Amino acid sequence: MTPEPSSSVPDHKPRPWVDLLVSIVIPSVILMKLSGDDYLGSVNALIIGLAFPLGWGLFELVRYHKKNFIALLGLISVGLTGGIGLLELNAQWLAVKEAAVPAIIGLAVLLSTRTKYPLVRSLLYNPSVLDVDKIQHTLRERGSEDEFEARLLKASYMFSGTFLFSSIMNYVLARWIVTSPSGTQAFNEELGRMTLVSYPMIAIPSMIMMMLIFYYLWRTIRRLTDYTLEEVMAPHLIEKEREKEAAKQRKQESDRS
Repeated sequence: MTPEPSSSVPDHKPRPWVDLLVSIVIPSVILMKLSGDDYLGSVNALIIGLAFPLGWGLFELVRYHKKNFIALLGLISVGLTGGIGLLELNAQWLAVKEAAVPAIIGLAVLLSTRTKYPLVRSLLYNPSVLDVDKIQHTLRERGSEDEFEARLLKASYMFSGTFLFSSIMNYVLARWIVTSPSGTQAFNEELGRMTLVSYPMIAIPSMIMMMLIFYYLWRTIRRLTDYTLEEVMAPHLIEKEREKEAAKQRKQESDRS
């Protein structure tokens, strides 16, 4: 019997500039510049503008099988934004929605600490990033598993706190910027402005906080196992680094010849 391939799902390579362009820049430009009656109109601009992040999110889910509740909440969030605009609901519901999505994620992270599978393991301490089996084996040998679990729990609390920060900032930003009635050109323009402003004011600080949490987790692993980062990287990442280095050396040799 011929063995089936282990997976037909292509590798997902991070493309931050594409994500930024499709999810933030293009929708913001459409909403801010093309919502007038001389262009697309408020309804069409809202539909087309939100179609970019919605379509990109669906593509990521289907193409790379990134089926997780955070991605799903992102799609629901975009859908709710469109619904608020198209149904011409009170603009305050936009602020509630903007705050609710990160709040739900933060609550899920917090509640998951009471289960066998805390979300921080899936997002930060997982086999796609670190050689978890190797780390756990060494922790077990040194009798440090309980201390590490306590640190991991603390990291979960900090991780949940980053979403609380996003929730509060999202609400404040939405109430501050989006003040016009939904379904109007002014509403679309303010929505586009909020989308642009939210990246430097919310997304970047949240990313920095998450990087600090990962650093905290890494420092714990370093102290308890004495491994360097290279020694606990996931095997497939090490292999990729070796392939890159080999390709670089071949290119240098080719350039010299």
